Amino acid sequence: MERKVGTISRGIRCPIIREGDDLVKIVTDSVLEAAQSEGFELRDRDVIAITESVVARAQGNYASIDHIAQDVKKKLGGGTVGVIFPILSRNRFAVCLKGIAKGADKIVLMLSYPSDEVGNELVSIDKLDEAGINPYSDVLTLEKYRELFGENKHPFTGVDYVQYYSDLIKEAGAEVEVIFANDSRKILGYTKKVLNCDIHTRFRTKKILKACGAEAVYGMDDILTNSIDGSGYNEKYGLLGSNKSTEDTIKLFPKDCTDLVMDVQKDILSKTGKYVEVMVYGDGAFKDPVGKIWELADPCVSPASTPGLEGTPNEVKLKYLADNDFKDLSGEALKDAITNRIKEKKDDLVGDMASQGTTPRKLTDLIGSLCDLTSGSGDKGTPIILVQGYFDNYVS
Repeated sequence: MERKVGTISRGIRCPIIREGDDLVKIVTDSVLEAAQSEGFELRDRDVIAITESVVARAQGNYASIDHIAQDVKKKLGGGTVGVIFPILSRNRFAVCLKGIAKGADKIVLMLSYPSDEVGNELVSIDKLDEAGINPYSDVLTLEKYRELFGENKHPFTGVDYVQYYSDLIKEAGAEVEVIFANDSRKILGYTKKVLNCDIHTRFRTKKILKACGAEAVYGMDDILTNSIDGSGYNEKYGLLGSNKSTEDTIKLFPKDCTDLVMDVQKDILSKTGKYVEVMVYGDGAFKDPVGKIWELADPCVSPASTPGLEGTPNEVKLKYLADNDFKDLSGEALKDAITNRIKEKKDDLVGDMASQGTTPRKLTDLIGSLCDLTSGSGDKGTPIILVQGYFDNYVS
C-alpha cells in the first residue's frame, strides 16, 4: 500500500534520570518499549533525540553559586565588575547572577533595551518612540528609565526584572548600579573589568571591548570551563546553556556527549538491525510571533549528533514545480513529472530555483526545534523524541 504519512514526531516516556544512570540503556530500552507498546517499528534513518537536560543530569553536571563566585573573582579580580547584556530569565540567569555578584564588590548591570537578546521586553518600542529615545546611542540611568517608563513587568512572568536583578545583587552582598545601553563600549566609562553575558553575539562583544581598552573581558562561556572544587563544568560553553536547579545551584549544559549518541546508535543497530541517527538537543531555534521571544537561549540547538545529521536539507519546492515547470500538467501526469524531478535532483541544489523557499538551516537545528516543541519543558515526561520519516520525500 502507498504510504500516506510523512514525518511523525513522538514523545517517548522514560524513567526519571539521576546522576550516574546508564543513559544509553535507558534511551534504547525506552524507545524499543514504546515501539512495542504503540505498535510501530523503527526504520533506517529514524532520529532519536535526547534532551540536553537529562544528559547533564546523568553526568552530574551541577555547580553552586559559590563555585561561580570563586571563578568570577579569580578571573575578574573582584572589585567593580560590569555585567552586560544578560537575558531576563529567572531560570536561565538569576542563579548565575547571584554567583557573579558574590564574586564582586559592586556590579554595574548594563541591560540592553527595549528588549534583551532573545526578545524579553523591558519597554515597548512604541514607548521609546514617544519618549524620543534612540536605543542605539542613548544611555539611560536607572533614574531616567524610571522617570520615562516607570515599572515594567514581563507580560508572561509578571516580574520587573530591573528590580528583581538589583535585589539579587544586593542580597549577594554587592553594590549595584543599573544602566541601559546597547553599545558595549559604554560600560568602560564605569569599569574596565567586564563579564559579557550575551549568547550569540558574544565573540563580537569581546573583540570590541578588548580593542577599546578593557582590562579584563570574559563571557559567560569563560566561567566554569573547568571544575572548581569538584563542581561541574563545560569546557566549551561554561555557564551558557545552564538552567536553575535549586535557588543556589545550576545545571550546566552537558559536557561532551559524542560518545553517548554514537553508543545509542550502535545499541539500536545491534538490537534491531536499523541504522538510526541520534542527537542531543536543547532549545529550538524559533521565534514566537506574538510574544516576540526567540527561544534559543542555549548556545546551540544540538551539542552532539551522529554524522548522518550533518548538513542542510536538499529539497525541491513542490509548489514551485507545480506552478512553473509543470504548470500545464495535472493529475497522474503531474504526479509522475514531480516524482521524476525528485528522483533526478542533484546532490547540491544551491542556486537552483526549484529549491527556493526551502529552509536553509542545519538539519540539527530543524529537527531539534521539532523535538523541543514535541517534548515541551513542563510535565509531559518525554525527554526522548523519536522522529520518523523526516528524510522521506514525495516519492518515498
